Amino acid sequence: QVQLVESGGGLVQAGGSLRLSCAASGRTFSRYAMAWFRQTPGKAREFVAYWWTGGNTYYADSVKGRFTISRDNAKDTIYLQMNSLKPEDTAVYYCAADQYARIYYLPDAYNFWGQGTQVTVSS
Repeated sequence: QVQLVESGGGLVQAGGSLRLSCAASGRTFSRYAMAWFRQTPGKAREFVAYWWTGGNTYYADSVKGRFTISRDNAKDTIYLQMNSLKPEDTAVYYCAADQYARIYYLPDAYNFWGQGTQVTVSS
C-alpha cells in the first residue's frame, strides 16, 4: 500500500502562485510513477502533470509553461509548483501513484490516491 497526503492548497488571486505537496509513505516511493489530477464539481477528474522515475515529465496543455512537477525521493514527496494561476485552475487537486501507470493521463491507471486539497483562484 501507498499512502498519499496532499497539502498546500488555498485561496490565491489570479496571477499568483501556490506549491502543492504530496507526501508518500508505505512502499518504495522512488519506484512509483506519480501524477497530479484535478477535479471540479460535476466534471471528470482531469490530468495535470506526471513524473516517471526516469525523470520524464508530461503536462496537460492547459498548464504547460505555468506548472512544474518535481520530486524529492529523500523526502518521499512530490510537488506541484503552480505559477500564473487563473480562475479556471480552481479545483480540488489530487496526487496519484502507481507502479506502472501505463496510460499516464487516465485516472484509472493509478491505484493510489490522496484525499485532495482545494485550490481556489479568485479573479
